[in-house]
Amino acid sequence: MTSLPTEMTAIEIKEFGGPENLIPATRPVPSPENDEILIRVEAAGVNRPDVLQRMGGYAPPPGASDIPGLEVAGTVAAVGNGVTKYKVGDAVCALVAGGGYAEYCVAPEAQCLDIPDGMTMVQAAAIPETYFTVWTNVFDRGRLTGGETFLVHGGASGIGTTAIQLAKSVGARVFATASTDEKCREIEALGAERGINYKTEDYVEVVKELTDGEGVNLILDMVGGDYIQRNITALAVEGRLVYIAFLGGPKAEVNFAPVMLKRLTITGSTLRPQSIEAKAQIGKRLVENVWPLLSAGTIGPIIDSTFPLAEAEAAHRRIDDSGHIGKIVLTVS
Repeated sequence: MTSLPTEMTAIEIKEFGGPENLIPATRPVPSPENDEILIRVEAAGVNRPDVLQRMGGYAPPPGASDIPGLEVAGTVAAVGNGVTKYKVGDAVCALVAGGGYAEYCVAPEAQCLDIPDGMTMVQAAAIPETYFTVWTNVFDRGRLTGGETFLVHGGASGIGTTAIQLAKSVGARVFATASTDEKCREIEALGAERGINYKTEDYVEVVKELTDGEGVNLILDMVGGDYIQRNITALAVEGRLVYIAFLGGPKAEVNFAPVMLKRLTITGSTLRPQSIEAKAQIGKRLVENVWPLLSAGTIGPIIDSTFPLAEAEAAHRRIDDSGHIGKIVLTVS
C-alpha cells in the first residue's frame, strides 16, 4: 500500500468576505478516528453554504473542520477502527460537515455512499449535499407525492435542478422560478412543466393560473424575505412550505390568517448540524429510492463547470454571479 503523505493542500478562509479570501494552504493530512474513513479527494462540490461560511454567516459545527466543503468523491485512503463496509481503494462519495476543499478529507463511514454505476468522480461529488438536502426537505418534511403540484425557487441551481428531476420522477407537476428566459428553458428541458422568470413574471399569478386558482401543494424556498408572504398566497389548501435558506433575509411582515384558513404547514431544516445517525438514515432512503435512478441514468446531477482546487476563488466567483445552471465542482489532480 502506498504510504500517505503527512501534508496536503487545502483551501483556507483567510478572513471573512469575498472569494479572494479563499487561499490554498498546507495542512496536515487528517487521520480517521473510530468509524471514520479518510478519502483521497478527486472532486468536491461547491455549495451556497460554503459561500455563507466564507462570508462568516455559517460556522462549522463543533468538532468539524474549518476547511469549507460539504461533499466529496474519491477513493478510500485509510480507515479507522470499527469501519466494516469500506476498504482502502474503494470509490466513494460522502457528505461531510466540513473539510471538502482539500486533497484528503475525513468522513464518517455512515455518511459515505457507493458511487452510482457509470458516474464520474465529478458527477459523484455533486450528489451528496444536494440530494440529501432535497430528499429530506421535499419528501421527508414536504411529503411530496405523485399527482401533487410542486414549486421550487432557484430552479437552475444545484438544489433546483435536483428537486425538479426528483419531483418529476415521482409523478408530480413541477414549476420552477429562475432569473432568465434561458434558464427557464433549461429547467423545462429537465422536467419542469413551466419555468417562471421571476424578473418579468409574478410567480404567484402564474402558479394560480396553472392550477386553476387552487395554488400549489408544496413550495421549496431558499429566498425568504418578501417571498414568505407570496409563498403563503401561492399555496393550496393543506399546502406545505419548506425553507432551506434565506438568501433574501429571514424576516418579513406576514399575515398568518391564510395559514389557519388554508391549514398550511411551514417548516424547514438545515442539514449540516444534524447528527451522523440522522444523516445516515437519509442516506439509506437515498440508496433505496434514488440510487437506482442515478445508476440507470434516469436522473443525474447537472454540472455547470469545474475548477481546479487551487482555483476555488474562481469557483466562488462563478456561484456568486448566479449565472450557473446546476453544480460547480472543484477537481483535485
